[in-house]
Amino acid sequence: MRRIIRKITSYFIPPKKPTVPVYGDEPLILTRDEHNISRSDLDKAALDVLYGFKRSGHDAHLVGGCVRDLLLGLEPKDFDIVTDAEPDEVKQVFKQRCQLIGRRFRLAHVRFGRLVIEVATFRGQGEGQGSTERKDRFGRNGKFSGAAREVDDAGRLVRDNVYGTMEEDAWRRDFTVNALYYNIKDFTIVDYTGGLDDIDAGQMRLIGDPETRYREDPVRMIRAVRFAAKLGFKIEKYTEAPMVKMASLLRDVSHARMFEEVLKLFHSGVAVQVFEKLRHYHMFEHLFPLTDQILSEEQDGFPRMLVIEALKSTDSRIRQGKTVNPSFLFAALLWEPMLQRKNEHLDSGMHHQDALFAAANDVIEQQIKCTAIPKRFTAQIREIWSYQYRLPNRQGDRAQKLREHPRFRAAYDFMGIRVAAGETELQEVFDWWTLYQEKDAVEQVAFANAVERPERSKKPRKNRNFYRKRSQTNRSQTNE
Repeated sequence: MRRIIRKITSYFIPPKKPTVPVYGDEPLILTRDEHNISRSDLDKAALDVLYGFKRSGHDAHLVGGCVRDLLLGLEPKDFDIVTDAEPDEVKQVFKQRCQLIGRRFRLAHVRFGRLVIEVATFRGQGEGQGSTERKDRFGRNGKFSGAAREVDDAGRLVRDNVYGTMEEDAWRRDFTVNALYYNIKDFTIVDYTGGLDDIDAGQMRLIGDPETRYREDPVRMIRAVRFAAKLGFKIEKYTEAPMVKMASLLRDVSHARMFEEVLKLFHSGVAVQVFEKLRHYHMFEHLFPLTDQILSEEQDGFPRMLVIEALKSTDSRIRQGKTVNPSFLFAALLWEPMLQRKNEHLDSGMHHQDALFAAANDVIEQQIKCTAIPKRFTAQIREIWSYQYRLPNRQGDRAQKLREHPRFRAAYDFMGIRVAAGETELQEVFDWWTLYQEKDAVEQVAFANAVERPERSKKPRKNRNFYRKRSQTNRSQTNE
């Protein structure tokens, strides 16, 4: 009700303060009857952690995406907690359940079986942000913290273990809609940065100066894209303005971290929308440069559709609660660059199998300069590609051997997206494998035996004895 009254009166009374909250403003607090979040919506493990802190005398709040999603009526993927307890104190509260991790951001992981609740200490303000009176890197109670906040020459944040208050922590977060706190003691929601208003407006707004924040951590740009696509939000104009100009900073992010971020982008359930936004803001070219170059060219007068079909398939599986394999995603994103490179090797005189292996190595080697891909996935990518040429050879006992391979299903699905993307010459083979999987074991044998064997090449076979006799002659001449 207070939010509604504030909005109505703002039309008649000129605001004395800026419409966007600033550091030092009183927070907006929603009481239990002013929001829709209930304890029954929270994960039991998260509640156990919150009440564990409460019993030990520490303040603890749910924070970030889980609060945002609960307010929007969505099911949170994770429940993150922030507290006034420092990492060593968190360890004392939860003992063996707790593991301290991280160098850049010191965090605690509290384990409940396979489930992990991430706990962070309230972050303090570094130099140049928050209160203008705070010029040094201080921890709580005004004492100097040994774990300093460090920024490299390019403006990237390399260490950030300065602890502070909840208000300081709020202004250190990335987006306003991720800076909302749920207090387990009185069930209130606390908003320092205007996140509630931005949820109402349906927009992603970065906290602080966008260029400075993007230089500190370029991944914030692709997080803006992911959240905007996932929530159906727009990106606020000042947050959006520097993105195209600064997209190249993504090349400086750790390749291992970028692999994880790419999976979050394309396994979000809205991969098609994410892909379109990445291309709009010229970020995709820094994540998948070979693919972006191919996509800028038409194929037989039509746009290349394989990537779109692969992302549609991934979104569909996620909506159905099915598993998704990173190797399938990367195989689809890198397929056409691999084909182009393979054709170049064929033109140079390589045999098909050698050209395929060489092209796969070339493309994967180039891609890992942008996003690291673990070896177990690169091996699977190669198998998916290789099976595109093996699946048509399905006659006799070959069909069963192909069907038993661990990568068969991914290869079959991959062929399906190739058909959906317009490769109609594969339709017959794809339909055959679809029917084959629906039959029982006896029917499968008869079905595979009925497949006509491909005609052998009419080129005359060279007599193997010719090479044997010739080599024997050469050896005898050498001995003489």
